[in-house]
Amino acid sequence: MGPVIFRDRIHAANKLAEELKQQLKEPEKKGESSSTVVLAIPRGGVIIGDIVAAKLNAKLDVVVSRKIGAPSDPEVAIGAIMPDGSYFINENIVGLVNAPQDYVDSAVNLQMREIERRLMNFRGSKEYHKELEGKTLVLVDDGMATGATMISAARWLKLKQNCRELVIGVPVAPPDTVERLKQIVEHHDKVIVLYSPASFRAVAQFYKDFEQVTDNEVKLVMKRRGYNIDI
Repeated sequence: MGPVIFRDRIHAANKLAEELKQQLKEPEKKGESSSTVVLAIPRGGVIIGDIVAAKLNAKLDVVVSRKIGAPSDPEVAIGAIMPDGSYFINENIVGLVNAPQDYVDSAVNLQMREIERRLMNFRGSKEYHKELEGKTLVLVDDGMATGATMISAARWLKLKQNCRELVIGVPVAPPDTVERLKQIVEHHDKVIVLYSPASFRAVAQFYKDFEQVTDNEVKLVMKRRGYNIDI
């Protein structure tokens, strides 16, 4: 079992924010229009994103990427789906777990409904319009294991949202996942991981307190950030 590195998500977020401030240009002064948007993956990533956005004086938004689980074990990710219905499939894993196309299609439809529910719940809209175009996007979560949702979110932001720069930031992730992420970003993008241990079972093992974040906690953060949502 690996060592506990973070007390809780707030502790991890503050450490990540400090590292991001060092890696990025000076954050905009209060009152200036920010060219940086922090995109958090709900639910736990929103606690991280709220603190990071405050430290960078940046706008906070969410991006919902849902894992497509294997037929025999939903926890095994065979891919992930994005808000516009595009999805990423790991062909190697699909072959190993025998996931036929009709299963994938059914899983995509199911996860799309959950994506739409979360987007409406957490930001009051399913559309991003051109809010992310030409911006520096900082994509955060409370940690990565396989990285399936983060990889698909990164690909979606690079291919569909036309951002100026993509910065991926997480407190903890295994080395092989970090390498996969580095392979899909461009030379001017960044992947920032505070702790990347070779021995890795789950993100939770590196937190003393890793209580599940509720929908309501996410909504409270987003409401405070100015989103028109019902609590």
